[in-house]
Amino acid sequence: MPATHVRLGALSAAIALAATLSTAALAQKKYDTGATDTEIKIGNIMPYSGPASAYGVIGKTEEAYFRKINAEGGINGRKINFISYDDAYSPPKTVEQARKLVESDEVLLIFQSLGTPPNSAIQKYMNSKKVPQLFVATGATKWDNPKDFPWTMGWQPNYQMETRIYARYILKEMPNARIAVLFQNDDYGKDYLKGLKDGLGAKAASMIVAEESYETSEPTIDNHIVKLKATGADVFVNITTPKFAAQAIKKNAEIGWKPMHFLNNVSVSIGSVMKPAGFEASQGIISSNYYKDPTDPQWKNDPAMKAWNEFLDKYYPEANRADASVMYGYIVAQGLVHVLKACGDDLTRANVMKQAASMKDFEPSGLLPGIKVNTSPTDFAPLSQVQLMRFKGETWELFGDVLSGDVSG
Repeated sequence: MPATHVRLGALSAAIALAATLSTAALAQKKYDTGATDTEIKIGNIMPYSGPASAYGVIGKTEEAYFRKINAEGGINGRKINFISYDDAYSPPKTVEQARKLVESDEVLLIFQSLGTPPNSAIQKYMNSKKVPQLFVATGATKWDNPKDFPWTMGWQPNYQMETRIYARYILKEMPNARIAVLFQNDDYGKDYLKGLKDGLGAKAASMIVAEESYETSEPTIDNHIVKLKATGADVFVNITTPKFAAQAIKKNAEIGWKPMHFLNNVSVSIGSVMKPAGFEASQGIISSNYYKDPTDPQWKNDPAMKAWNEFLDKYYPEANRADASVMYGYIVAQGLVHVLKACGDDLTRANVMKQAASMKDFEPSGLLPGIKVNTSPTDFAPLSQVQLMRFKGETWELFGDVLSGDVSG
């Protein structure tokens, strides 16, 4: 009788062990469309052509970084298959490319699609499909809205936060300023403008003397600059993408308009904005940043800058190292790698978003000292700190403290 008990006990134990191992095996690997034992398929949409084509280097930098990761063994043994399409900064084209990536290429997620209007055009589609629209390359405030859009997450400090910080600076330094604003006539431009008005508060109505909008289809914005100068404004808030930012800086110099000039962070590239506009014309412009400027001599011997240069030497030697967008692409690519590594063998879309919303004091190589990436299930704004900077000579000079100002969508 005892022997029978032993045999039955052993059989029960074996069955239980088999069930446990089976469950463990299932728990070890979970995949959604776009992920396998050997590959992680990532979609991307960039304006390689059109009015915002200066940003195309971001996609090229990210592709180069993923080649580096693949050469080093990939993500938990899986290689990244990075599929990047051009939308020419045209929302209808963005919709077409997003559908192609999700339905034909069958990517796990879309990463870093660029621009506020393009991302706005695909946000509902991505969320209805429950496909991550991860670390979008735009600082619109609305990407931080996990309640209504749980599959969309931003990356950079948001636009409203940035102009609120400029507003605080203006109120302190020039409380009686007359402010002229040039902004792109779309969600991107209007988001920045809202932040400026909110930051100025009750004084916005009296301090802002002109709001001039432009369309991306316009070949030049010179006439807008002439109109703004005529208002007698002594502060100019320049909310433009690189091509138009360079035009504005150049025209200001040509017509002798020298207001206190604030330039939005998305156009601070020395290579694609300040140099083409002319270094002399760019002196004294104020902006903000959250990552190290490769042209700033203070970072010459910085380990992070050395690692960046080594990466470019090997994987993207033709990159313009004076273009801030190259550093931006390098940093955000690290963000995606961090999330995918955290996913382990659970490469489901839900887990991608879970890990993206669980970053704690993550410091990608290249961020300014003191700036860290933090997210939570209720905070889809990975970066919310910046430092002010002023253009001097041929580079940006940081000044003041690291500032923060969370504004959710």
